[in-house]
Amino acid sequence: MNYGNIKKNDIANGLGVRISLFVSGCTNKCKGCFQPETWDPAYGEEFTQETEEEILAELGKPWYQGITLLGGEPLEPYNQEGIARLLRRIKKELPAKDVWLYTGNLFEDMLPGGFRCYSHTQELLSYLDVLVDGRFVEEKKNIRLKFRGSENQRVIDVKKSLTEGSVCLLDL
Repeated sequence: MNYGNIKKNDIANGLGVRISLFVSGCTNKCKGCFQPETWDPAYGEEFTQETEEEILAELGKPWYQGITLLGGEPLEPYNQEGIARLLRRIKKELPAKDVWLYTGNLFEDMLPGGFRCYSHTQELLSYLDVLVDGRFVEEKKNIRLKFRGSENQRVIDVKKSLTEGSVCLLDL
């Protein structure tokens, strides 16, 4: 897995102060994407053990509310193992930190039997607190929306949605 950027002290990609990890690789290739360079899975730097250690050390500082994963597409099949390993450690070592993830996939398609459900998808969903789903649609762009770029995208309470068996949106 490669990544394009690690943004520290980010306040734009989720509630509170966060670390944002921008992974590389995206097959969605949305028209009007704000980071088309991240479509290439080889873009940026290799995500190494040292990178993981750097993120965990930084995230351990008390002012961080959590981490946000975006890209590119964190849920591309070739990114899922690396993301799962990182989130496993965060949930074990820093369980109070929340996890947001942005994906062009739809939540329903990632559930068992869905066409976007891969070997690590269910494990990844279990670590998430908030999922912003849906492709960016330039024709539905709305700069007044909180934490999403286009009106079709949803901000989902993952834990509640998995428990209740239906999509539960956050009212932000």
